[in-house]
Amino acid sequence: MENSLRAQIDTYLAHLDGLMKRGQQLRETLAAAPNDASAMAATRRWQEDCGVTINQLSGGSKAHWLARSFSEAFLMRSPDGSAAQGAAPADIVRQLLGVLGQAVESLSQSNDSAIVSASTDAPAPRRFEFVHNAEIRPVLERAYADGRSALEQGDYDLALVTFCGILESIVTDALEHKGLAALIDTGAPAERISEWSFETRLVVAEKAGVIRSGCARLPATARTYRDRVSSDSEGVGQGTVSESDARRTGQVLHVIMRDLDPGR
Repeated sequence: MENSLRAQIDTYLAHLDGLMKRGQQLRETLAAAPNDASAMAATRRWQEDCGVTINQLSGGSKAHWLARSFSEAFLMRSPDGSAAQGAAPADIVRQLLGVLGQAVESLSQSNDSAIVSASTDAPAPRRFEFVHNAEIRPVLERAYADGRSALEQGDYDLALVTFCGILESIVTDALEHKGLAALIDTGAPAERISEWSFETRLVVAEKAGVIRSGCARLPATARTYRDRVSSDSEGVGQGTVSESDARRTGQVLHVIMRDLDPGR
């Protein structure tokens, strides 16, 4: 690695270390006195400094994984995956500290490709480690990134179809792992799982206790997503899906991911 590049990385790492120390101090102060005016003002300044640094490391791209993580840190989620109101300032600081930690991890890798601003790919994502079929994990990771990107770019049709495809894949993986014989005992159809409709897979998974009732929030257009995808991709990207439906489908996906991987 060139000396100039190494020096740039060291500078960023030192700056990130300072930001994290400030954040940890603010978190402790806010936990003890969440309504302290001076602490709140200091937190806002710290968040602005974090934003400037993240923007630099992301190359100014809002689609960059690190920039997305920074934005998401302000969106605290309730147990059902929806946006929670009135998140505690200390919790937001905790989330942002996690983002800074991701930046440090990426910069600390030992090769040039680890430079945060050199790639829009997150370092070694492990969102789908719970999937039993290891071969489809990287496919799901790429699809997830594509779905998030489509959502941010306003392509709600593509986002919804992508999220539904991921949802069907992880539920199917869980059903196949449980085994058809065990599923039939809960009232599932006797034919192969691959022949079941999307709706049937969700219903059977819930009845068999593989997932909970999170899919009840799926919008109607998501339940019929297969109809939107034909061999020539007609019906996708035509602006017929609302932002609300696309986002709610993504939220349901997150809920089911937690069902299938309780430790995440």
